[in-house]
Amino acid sequence: MSDAREPGTVTVWSDIGCPWASLALHTLRSTAREREQDILIDHRAFPLELFNSQPTPKFIVEPEIIVIAAHRPELGWRIWSGPESDYPSTTLPALEAVQAAKAPAVGGLRGSDELDAALRHAFYAENRCISIPSEILDAAAKCEHVDAETLAKAMERGAGRAEVYEQWRTAQGPEIQGSPHLFAAGGYAAHNPGVLAEWTGDPNQGGLPRLDGYDVSWAQGLLDLLAEGNGR
Repeated sequence: MSDAREPGTVTVWSDIGCPWASLALHTLRSTAREREQDILIDHRAFPLELFNSQPTPKFIVEPEIIVIAAHRPELGWRIWSGPESDYPSTTLPALEAVQAAKAPAVGGLRGSDELDAALRHAFYAENRCISIPSEILDAAAKCEHVDAETLAKAMERGAGRAEVYEQWRTAQGPEIQGSPHLFAAGGYAAHNPGVLAEWTGDPNQGGLPRLDGYDVSWAQGLLDLLAEGNGR
């Protein structure tokens, strides 16, 4: 993991289909914009469907979306309004595309992060089926630092797939606790930062998530740490 903790860079292990990870990334990005602080995010895949040997259940994701969207309406999230047959059954192609976008010819870390943000917005706010290449590439075309044509060719060759599986194996170790888990230089590590939440019961038996609070100060603290590491 030491290679992922360069000054000014945050390494984020997550699944695009994880609402809590999407909340953390939105908080970090928006706080950095407010501070006019430039950061880089190095995305690592925590593919829930590989861990659980099944698609991430809609009946778990949607209640989480509801409680988060009610707490942070500026996200613009909504529950799935498209045809049920179009609901994404896998996020692996999207995770692979984010990894493929790291190639300098495609976009590097900046382009990769732009694509990650665009795919999350497409799923949570626009209800797009990010399981299929056309939707992934449509999101890529909207990213300033992503060469969508080069990404398309890379995806045809299966770029990013080996990285996702390698990261899944790494994430099975004790250091990565779940989605999201953030790391930065100086020993910073935080799993699902700022969230005070719990399920009222087993979701398979009708349990629902309860968000008791969300402390955004974690993002300020992390950005302060990054600024110090950059000598600012």
